[in-house]
Amino acid sequence: MDKKKVFYEIRVFILMLLIISSLRSALADWNEEGLEETASSISGPVLVRKLDVRDRQGQMAFAADVKQWMPAPLGLVFNNAGVTVMQGVADASPEDDQWVFDVNFHGVQNGVTAFLPIMLEQRSGSIVNTSSVFGLVGFPHQAAYCASKFAVRGYTEALRQELRGTGVRAAVVHPGGVKTNIVANARFRSDYRGEFADVTQAAREFATIARTSPERAAQIIHEGIEKQKARIRVGPDAVFLDLLVRFAPSKYYNVIERLESVVRRGR
Repeated sequence: MDKKKVFYEIRVFILMLLIISSLRSALADWNEEGLEETASSISGPVLVRKLDVRDRQGQMAFAADVKQWMPAPLGLVFNNAGVTVMQGVADASPEDDQWVFDVNFHGVQNGVTAFLPIMLEQRSGSIVNTSSVFGLVGFPHQAAYCASKFAVRGYTEALRQELRGTGVRAAVVHPGGVKTNIVANARFRSDYRGEFADVTQAAREFATIARTSPERAAQIIHEGIEKQKARIRVGPDAVFLDLLVRFAPSKYYNVIERLESVVRRGR
């Protein structure tokens, strides 16, 4: 199987765990309809499992199935699950915050725990964990999401250092605004401007500012892996914010606010 062709064809940034060997792909997702749709778009053998990434034992069982089903070596493991909640810290629902952290961080942690031993045994392969541009900057009413994505970033960076000399690599992905359903599927309590009455309005706004298509995001990630990059920034907004926070670590949001006001006046 052509890894590049497979990677271009899959729908990225859905709640998914993806594993690719040189010949086969394995997909796990909680959404069976989306899972089957994605699997049908991939040429070649595909193993699919309905799986909640928060379920550590479920991930361990899936890894055992993949090891038995896939020919060695295991090439790429993508931990890509992500959800969000829009709410302020002062009146946040702790249950919603926990949901975000359990999926976004513990889902990644479970995936690494399940598949890393296989890669260490074969002394090859790459683990790719999806953080976010919000793993680079803090943003109002996204505290839990930012915390989870900063956690993914730190966890992957530490893992990368541990893997020195093992033949296994780890990379972290920082997508900017990608045209996906993450906002449409969010839990909603309030937004930081007080403009949106519900998640539908918030999703409509997100659709107008997200500039990167899933296909382009997949291409950027694939190229980053091919170049063995440790950090892969997806979209010009991710590159810009990464640079901004380096030059203005405590003042970056002042710049973001000014840019937002200019963009909003121009509509």
